[in-house]
Amino acid sequence: MSAAAVGFPDITAELATAMPELRGRMSANQALADVTWFRVGGPAQMLFAPADEADLAYFLAHLPADVPVVVIGLGSNLIVRDGGVPGVVIRLGRGFNAVAVEEGHRLRVGAAVPDVKVARAAADAGIDGLAFYRGIPGGIGGALRMNAGAHHGETRDCLIEARAVDRQGRVHVLANADFGFSYRHSGVPADFIFTQALFLGRPGEPEAILAEMERITSAREASQPIREKTGGSTFKNPPGSKAWQLVDAAGCRGLRLGGAQVSEMHCNFLINTGGATAADIEGLGEEVRRRVKASSGIELEWEIKRIGVPLS
Repeated sequence: MSAAAVGFPDITAELATAMPELRGRMSANQALADVTWFRVGGPAQMLFAPADEADLAYFLAHLPADVPVVVIGLGSNLIVRDGGVPGVVIRLGRGFNAVAVEEGHRLRVGAAVPDVKVARAAADAGIDGLAFYRGIPGGIGGALRMNAGAHHGETRDCLIEARAVDRQGRVHVLANADFGFSYRHSGVPADFIFTQALFLGRPGEPEAILAEMERITSAREASQPIREKTGGSTFKNPPGSKAWQLVDAAGCRGLRLGGAQVSEMHCNFLINTGGATAADIEGLGEEVRRRVKASSGIELEWEIKRIGVPLS
């Protein structure tokens, strides 16, 4: 049973009337399972794809304050609960996927650009220092929000500045120091929607950078279940520990709940074996957290973002 079946009202006509100059696309009760890597979850009450930054700002400035807003990127690090997402889900698309090489080994990219595409564009331009993005699923908007990192690199290491639109439709330019970066976290207000980022690398040889990217790709394929329906790393590494080691020590490797399973290959990954619900995946994650706490005393923190409501 979907959230549409239990009664999300269609708000698109009302909003369209209130926003005559809107250029983006609004879709009522839009399925989200198809745009998440887990392939689970209910619909968005309304999915909005803005045409560009100005269109996004216009939409937010005219959206009633009591309508909740959630942003999703490429759906890699995300569980959408089975009851769907009330309010507006914003997904950046074509108007936010530009990549431009600038002087001084800089790369300006839209927030919807996949991380892997950033790594490749930098390599082609002879810009070193961004190859680590080859090992991160998802897009740049999510990387900014959570200080995404892998293979000895993090977003905070190479970001100069980013643009964002707040819930009132105001545009902000944020310097690296404004982010308050820490491990898998930024301190930017939760209602800011990133639209663009400017990165700084260093001079490099394309062949050497591409070779590093191939090394990263091989390492991922050898150690992570990247061909499964998964959401990437499930839990953050606690200080001084590795999440996967704690999960393994708690006896959770291969643990199942419904159609969800802790990966045998890398036990900080949950996978949808084919018929999982969002409740199966989230419930399995909570059971892993419970067992790790019981065995080690450490409370694992979710790295995967969870949105929406469960089925009632």
